[in-house]
Amino acid sequence: MLNTILLQVTVGNTPVTEVAEAIVPEEKTLTVWQLVSSGGIGGGIIMVTLLILSLIAFYIIIERFLAIKKASKEDANFMNQIKDNILDGKIDAAKSLCRVNPSPIARMIEKGITRIGKPLSDIGTAVETTGKLELNKLEKNLSTLATISGAAPMIGFLGTVIGMILVFHEMSTGGGGVDLNTLSEGIFTAMTTTVAGLIVGIVAYVGYNTLVARVEKIVFVMEARTTEFLDILHEPAV
Repeated sequence: MLNTILLQVTVGNTPVTEVAEAIVPEEKTLTVWQLVSSGGIGGGIIMVTLLILSLIAFYIIIERFLAIKKASKEDANFMNQIKDNILDGKIDAAKSLCRVNPSPIARMIEKGITRIGKPLSDIGTAVETTGKLELNKLEKNLSTLATISGAAPMIGFLGTVIGMILVFHEMSTGGGGVDLNTLSEGIFTAMTTTVAGLIVGIVAYVGYNTLVARVEKIVFVMEARTTEFLDILHEPAV
């Protein structure tokens, strides 16, 4: 009975249910495009710049990850086969074995094999130089990734500063009739550039450090194989 009475209550000529539906606030959502374009020309340029940097960062991370993963693969019997061929005097067979192995370690060893007959110091220098060249290949574009990790947050902060300057300019020119909705939209737009810059910077930073760690592991193995190769060349003379 009580529920029936409540349902029949009206405000003026309008049922309560219609009044309740009329005062329910409409939920607002933002699309990615609205988020990018809401900051005007300046904010749009900042967001587009961050988008380009993010695409470059993702490309470098994926491309370098695959390249480093390929370079880290090593045949467990490679050095044993090299040792057997060298000790048996099969220099050409050792070179052929290095050529069919696409790893940076194989290219280092091949350079050392081509120097066999010269002093060990010269062979070691040749192998070391080749190792530096291989390391440079592994670190390709990593400096760009490091630059993005540092530049992206600063670009985001720049967008925020520009947005806040525009907000305060509007406050100063609006006198006492400042529209709070306009100010809140301006501040919101300014902060989105900071968030975007931090996201791009964090992704690039994590990707850079992950790739550097993987490169360091390969360098450690390269140094170990260089020492092992020089020991093999010194062994017949013992």
